[in-house]
Amino acid sequence: MSRRRVHTGNQQRPSAAGAGPGAATWGGCGQEVQVTAAERSLPRRTALPPATVATLTLAGLFAANLLIVWALFLTSGEGKNPILTVAKFFGLHAALIMMLQLALVARLPWLDRRLGMDRLTRWHRWVGFALLCTVVTHATFVVLGYAALDRASPLRTFLALAGVPASLLGICAAALIVTVAVVSLRAIRRRLPYEVWHALHLLVYLALLLALVHQLLEGTTFTATPLSAAYWWTLWALVLAALVAGRVVLPLRRNLRHRFRVSAVVPESPEVTSVYVTGRDLDRLPARAGQFFIWRFPGHHGWWRANPFSLSAAPDGRTLRITVKAVGAASAGLRDLKAGAKVFAEGPYGAFTALHRTREGAVLIAGGVGITPIRALLEELTGPVVVLYRVRSVQEAVLLDELRSLAAARGTRLHLLTGRTGVGTPPNLPFAPRNLRSLVPDIAERDVYVCGPPAMTEAVLASLRELGVPRRQIHAERFALA
Repeated sequence: MSRRRVHTGNQQRPSAAGAGPGAATWGGCGQEVQVTAAERSLPRRTALPPATVATLTLAGLFAANLLIVWALFLTSGEGKNPILTVAKFFGLHAALIMMLQLALVARLPWLDRRLGMDRLTRWHRWVGFALLCTVVTHATFVVLGYAALDRASPLRTFLALAGVPASLLGICAAALIVTVAVVSLRAIRRRLPYEVWHALHLLVYLALLLALVHQLLEGTTFTATPLSAAYWWTLWALVLAALVAGRVVLPLRRNLRHRFRVSAVVPESPEVTSVYVTGRDLDRLPARAGQFFIWRFPGHHGWWRANPFSLSAAPDGRTLRITVKAVGAASAGLRDLKAGAKVFAEGPYGAFTALHRTREGAVLIAGGVGITPIRALLEELTGPVVVLYRVRSVQEAVLLDELRSLAAARGTRLHLLTGRTGVGTPPNLPFAPRNLRSLVPDIAERDVYVCGPPAMTEAVLASLRELGVPRRQIHAERFALA
C-alpha cells in the first residue's frame, strides 16, 4: 500500500523558559491540544498487518506439518503395547516442537522484521516449556511401556534402557532439556549472570544433536516408507539450514561485505556517548530507523561480549550511529574506542519500524535513553507526529537539540516531560490515561511507538489499553537475546 504524505499546519506549542523551540515541559494536564483538520480526516489503513501475516504463516506451516505427522503416525502401526504407542505419539510431537523452537530463534530476516526478536524470544520461551512437558511425558510413557512389557519395576526398566546406546542418547537429551528449562525459570534466571545463563542455554544444541541421533536409531514411524523418511529428514534439514543461515552465514557474509569500522566517537554528555560506524556499501544494508544491531567491538571488551544497541539516527547509506548511556563496564568504555577500530555487527533486527504503521498519525513515546530509536523513527515517519519524551530532568534529555531541530523542520509537536514514571505512579503524571488524552486527544486514532525503561513502558501500555487504543496500533519492543 502506498503511503500518502500529509503535511500539517501544526503550530509549535509555546515552550516554557529554557525548554527551547518545539518543546513543552510538563506543567499539568489541563491544557488543550488542537488537532488539525488534516489529522481528523486521515484515512484508516485496512491492509493486514505484517505481524499478522507472519504469525499466520508460521502457525499455518506448523499446523500443516502437525497434520502430516498425525497422518504418518496413524498409518505407521501400533507400538509393542498401547503405552508405547502413546510414548511414540508424544515423541513425534517433541521433535516437531523442537523444530519450531529452532525456527523461532533462527533470526530469519523475514520473520524478525515482522514479529521482532522480543516476540519471537517470548514465544521461544513458552514453546520451550511445552517441549519440556512433551519430552518428560514421552520419557515417562517409554519407561512405563517397557516396564509393563517386561513386567519389571519402572526403576529397573529405566536402568536397563540406560544401558542401550540409542535409549541412553534420548535420556541424555531429555536431561539437558530439563536443565535448560530449570535455569530459564524467572526465579533462577534472575540470580544468574547473563553469561552463565547463556552458556547453559547453549546446552540445548547438544540436546538437539543427541535427539537427532536418538531419532535416527530409534525412529520407526518415518522408516515405514521411503517417502515418509524423506519428508522427516528433509524437514529437519530445512530447519537446521535456516538456523545456520540466520545465526552464522548471514552475519559473517554481511560483515565480510561491509567491513564495519568506527569512524568517530562523540561524547553527548558525561554519561552518554555516540559511536559512528562506517563501512563499504552501506547503502546495500537493509537497515531501517527503529532497528537495532548486536554489536561486538573485538579490541574493546573481547569478542564474546555482545550488546544490543538501537540506531539513534536513520540509516543514510554512509554511516550508522548508536548512542549509548554508560550503565556498565562495556557501555561506559565505548567512549574510549578509537577511530578505525574494528566492529562486528549482527543485524539489523527488530520490528520497531514504520513497516508496522496502520494509521497516518503517530505518537512516539520515549523514556531516557529509549529516545534513540524514537529519534531515528522521527526522521523516517511522515504524517502528523507527536513526540512525548520523559526524562528526570532537562539535563538528562539525550539528543534534545537534534529532536528540537527535527521537530521544527517537520512540524512535529515535541513535549519534554520531566519527572519519574513507573507502574502505580500517581494519576497526575503524564502517562496516566486522562493526561495522555489531554496531550494527544486523538491518540486512539494513531500508531503509538513506546521505548523506555520497563516500568515506564508497562505504565504507558496499561494507559493505552484503558484508552482503548487497538493492540495492532501499539508498538513496543524489548531487547531479549536468545
